[in-house]
Amino acid sequence: MDISVIEQEALHLSVSARAELAHKLLLSLDNMSESEVEEAWLDEAERRAGEIDRGIVQLVSSGEVSRKARYLLK
Repeated sequence: MDISVIEQEALHLSVSARAELAHKLLLSLDNMSESEVEEAWLDEAERRAGEIDRGIVQLVSSGEVSRKARYLLK
């Protein structure tokens, strides 16, 4: 099953249908075993590393993140 196809189909749903789907998906995460959670985090880390390698995302320094966080907490 290709996740990009599922994603494209889901993005064409109505707002209420997307919200319902998102809710169900989030609830399904509560039922994951520890090994499933670990695998999901590894998949996410690999996805993010791939985005960095391909130049899809712009990196932000820790200093910039700290400045933004302090500003938002004021």
